[in-house]
Amino acid sequence: MKYSFLIIFIACGITAFSDEPAVPGYTDTPFLPNSVWRVHDQSRPQPVKVAPGQGDIGVKPPSDAVVLFDGSHLNQWKGKNLNAIEDGAFDIFKTGQLVTKDEFGSCQLHLEWMTPTKPVDRMEWGNSGVYLLGGIEIQIIESCDSHIYADGNAGAVYGQYPPLVNPARKPGEWQSFDIVFTAPKIKDGTQTEPARVTVFYNGVLVQNNVEIIGASLHRALPKPLKREKGHILLQEHHSPVKFRNIWVRPLADNK
Repeated sequence: MKYSFLIIFIACGITAFSDEPAVPGYTDTPFLPNSVWRVHDQSRPQPVKVAPGQGDIGVKPPSDAVVLFDGSHLNQWKGKNLNAIEDGAFDIFKTGQLVTKDEFGSCQLHLEWMTPTKPVDRMEWGNSGVYLLGGIEIQIIESCDSHIYADGNAGAVYGQYPPLVNPARKPGEWQSFDIVFTAPKIKDGTQTEPARVTVFYNGVLVQNNVEIIGASLHRALPKPLKREKGHILLQEHHSPVKFRNIWVRPLADNK
């Protein structure tokens, strides 16, 4: 067991934090609906580490995609500093939180991101997220070695579903999300059909058409959804995180 842990730390390029708790998470948060797990449950198992393949980075947008960032400008976004572009990427810590000008419902979304090689602290190491409908968070955080509760790892639907496995690359390497989102159906302000999401993280399936409980919250039950369309948001959460190659394909419902 000692050798296994040593190999993991070397492979991920991470040094253990002396003050890191043995098991991150909480024991006093509410239980998720129809689940044995609490929000950010301390006892929820961490996803098993797997090595990702290749081919998920640098994926070119198809002809019907809306290109949100191609390395040259941030004209599709609203934020406080849209000129902070360097080497075809931007750092969310420098741009500040970004929100798309347009709204999207059901869609296919591709984006590439990179956490820094060194942490601010263990809970803020590359901490960010991509939000669908402005509120459903797919977590971004350094996860080559998990420092956070299971439903807070990269690729989690934050506070709801941990990733099925952990295919994280080392800090300082480009990672990718490919997300297929089915928007909820809302009638007279009430949800009649739930939202669903499928996520490929570094080309590996980590969320398989899961039913979204609601908008993501910290240490609380998800908030009910009220909209069928919303902005895509990239979160600034006290840590540098780089982004590049972002595109989205709006999807029509199957009839």
